[in-house]
Amino acid sequence: DGLGGQEGGEVASQCVVDTFVGFSDRLDRDRDGTWPDAVDPARSREENYLAACTAAAQRTLRVRRVGKLKEMASTVVALAVGARTAAVAHVGDSRLYRLREGRLESLTRDHSLIEELRAAGREPPGNPANLRHLITRALGTENAEPTVQVVETQPGDIFLLCSDGLYEPLGPEVMKEQLRASSAQAACDALVSAAYEAGGRDNITAVVLRVGV
Repeated sequence: DGLGGQEGGEVASQCVVDTFVGFSDRLDRDRDGTWPDAVDPARSREENYLAACTAAAQRTLRVRRVGKLKEMASTVVALAVGARTAAVAHVGDSRLYRLREGRLESLTRDHSLIEELRAAGREPPGNPANLRHLITRALGTENAEPTVQVVETQPGDIFLLCSDGLYEPLGPEVMKEQLRASSAQAACDALVSAAYEAGGRDNITAVVLRVGV
């Protein structure tokens, strides 16, 4: 989800996508090739992959933040699926949800002022809705450290990666209903359409992944 005005946001989010795709293509061509950053032996390959992608995207954005793009930045959420687990990395307030046995759960915690206050045991002052878009981390800014973690997977799981333009106007019950569509593509289309119909005005992005039975 790009930040920094329409043009800056579009450039920033596209840079992030291109960096992730480029690194993935490179690994496909040369699985044992040199990685751009040191590999952490305590982390899985999927975790290291996402950490490397976010670091590379951060470097790219920092170099390109000049002139009319000097304020551009982007949130990101990414999922790398392994044999029995998956790694997730996120920066900002884009989220990963998992639908399992009828229960929809957010697996990421927003990097936002609201969540930082709650983590410190404090409730946001006044109307929390007024603070919901104040994020504390974004790729391209000085504070871009991703949260990388491992999540369990099992057959039948449905994962949703989405921007705040999707989850804010819909809410969990509508999202859960749309995720039950006949296919991952149908679920994406239904979610995006529902967000527009609900009055969503921000960037509306959805990616759905189903774990095979």
